[in-house]
Amino acid sequence: MVRRMNREPSRAGDVARPNLIERMLHRSLRWLFPLVGLGSLVWFLVRVIPKPSRAAYPCQRVAFPLASGFVLWLLGLAGSVAAFRKARRCFTGARLIAGMVCLAFGVALLWLLVAPADEPVVAGGFPIPNVPFGTARGVQPGRVVWIHEPNATEWEGYNSSQRWYDKACTDAAVVDKMLSRAIRGLAGESTDAAAWDRLLRHFNSSRGKGDVGYTPGEKIAIKINNTLCYNANTSTFEQTASNKNRIDNSPAMIAALLRQLVHVVGAAEEDITIGDPGRVMPNLIYDRVAPEFPNVRYLSNVGGPGRPEAEFSNVPFFWSTPDADGTKQDFLPKSFAQADYFINFPILKSHGTGGITVCGKNHYGSLIRNPNGTLRGKTYDYYDMHDSLAGNAPAVGQYRCLVDLMGHAELGGKTLLYLVDGLFAGKNWSSNPKKWNIPPFYGDWPSSIFASQDPVAIDCVCFDFLWLQWHDHAGISGTDDYLLEAALADDPPSGTFYDPESDGVPLASLGVYEHWNDPWHKQYTRNLGTGDGIELTRPVKADFDGDSNVRFADLATLSGQWLRVSPTLSTDLSAPGGDGVVSLCDFAAFARYWTPRPPLPSEPNDSVPDPNDAS
Repeated sequence: MVRRMNREPSRAGDVARPNLIERMLHRSLRWLFPLVGLGSLVWFLVRVIPKPSRAAYPCQRVAFPLASGFVLWLLGLAGSVAAFRKARRCFTGARLIAGMVCLAFGVALLWLLVAPADEPVVAGGFPIPNVPFGTARGVQPGRVVWIHEPNATEWEGYNSSQRWYDKACTDAAVVDKMLSRAIRGLAGESTDAAAWDRLLRHFNSSRGKGDVGYTPGEKIAIKINNTLCYNANTSTFEQTASNKNRIDNSPAMIAALLRQLVHVVGAAEEDITIGDPGRVMPNLIYDRVAPEFPNVRYLSNVGGPGRPEAEFSNVPFFWSTPDADGTKQDFLPKSFAQADYFINFPILKSHGTGGITVCGKNHYGSLIRNPNGTLRGKTYDYYDMHDSLAGNAPAVGQYRCLVDLMGHAELGGKTLLYLVDGLFAGKNWSSNPKKWNIPPFYGDWPSSIFASQDPVAIDCVCFDFLWLQWHDHAGISGTDDYLLEAALADDPPSGTFYDPESDGVPLASLGVYEHWNDPWHKQYTRNLGTGDGIELTRPVKADFDGDSNVRFADLATLSGQWLRVSPTLSTDLSAPGGDGVVSLCDFAAFARYWTPRPPLPSEPNDSVPDPNDAS
């Protein structure tokens, strides 16, 4: 494909036309595409056939669309030749109408082959399945736990009189159980206390603190996503009316996490800080959560009753891009810098410029920005983090500021847990919640929680879900490039020297990058036993074979457990009714989890218009 050349008049009053050099270049570019395409095809086959994992290498991800385009071009060329020959035979036989049809078809194919394109081909496309990169992290390396419980949400939608965050729209007891199952599934333990202890001990050991759990007095910081409070009233802390049905973190999810930290881990309320340093802590969260946990520090960019203001610390943050040239620097909030543990707690949403906005991009609010500020006698300029998002810097192999954020020692370096709130999920950063039509949701709210100790793995899993549901946003070329850069941070495709502390020590791999095998089974290499990539586990009651679907094989297993408790399955899985003994009640409960299998959607679910969707 050839981009249309710009044309300028040679002198005043002339009709715009290409000059001689431009005409020669234009003609040469017409024949450059098949040569480059042929070379790309040969290169792709030579490199990938002996070792299929090379298909995910950045050079092959660029070569593949060129190679596939060349194959289509070749097929089109053969089709046009065949059409012209057929037209000639028809004219010879006096079949004028058939001849004209064949001739028109051949001309159309030829025009498609030689006509210049308005835009260049952009690298990207469908995610390549089951080719992991990087080093898996966590007590269960690369594990991402997905909990889906349809009974967690009951909201009728934004046209109803209720708000999505109202108590009646979320079953708090169900959310508590979902989070409990997520923590236990992540650690591989049967109780919440044992699970937290194992997560903490592994995390502290990996940081050189020894085989120790939580020590009373240690501070915990939780970064939530309150991005839609950007225009909330800073005096009343009330969200604007137009934004009240747009999703930030669910109050029910926040309360569930605080219950775990206070009642299970044993943290004192005053040692826990939760908030988004760049946004107001709104009443819709504070009024729901503070009565139960009055001494927790509810961080806000503007201080008020029960809501301390975010303050600068002296802990600097440097950007690794040459564009920052050492003068564009930011600082961590004091509460984040002083924390012993960090919990990254975003929402499941796609993003109009970033493609997706989950754990990596949740860190956009983890700094206090310092435009044109001065520290220790040196002036620092402002670095615009949006410049490196996929929408502004598409394709692959580029500097991504998200890697610096994910890898800084005082942010990603001390993150104990990555937790994604997917109860109500959105299409764009500013959208209302929308029901999902991909399996296993089928026109319902996602009603999900994702948990991991691997920041790359959990964002890869969320990308796969968001790409399937909202591929017009998540499908932006280069959306997952920051994940490949993070997985290979010690030797990234972009060649960037990622060093957010500016201490001369590059980041190591931040986690493992991979995409699932297909939307039905949602399996990664650790699920398949074929590699050391991601393991997506879904401890669903009645999903006995672990394939993320509840179907006839699971019904057979349940029937085999009739009136007994299986010694090979946990109590939570052996009885959907929850009492540990399989009975008729469990068959009734089993039906709630049954997974239908209609065709996958061909387009995102946009059937219900969203009047407040800024995308």
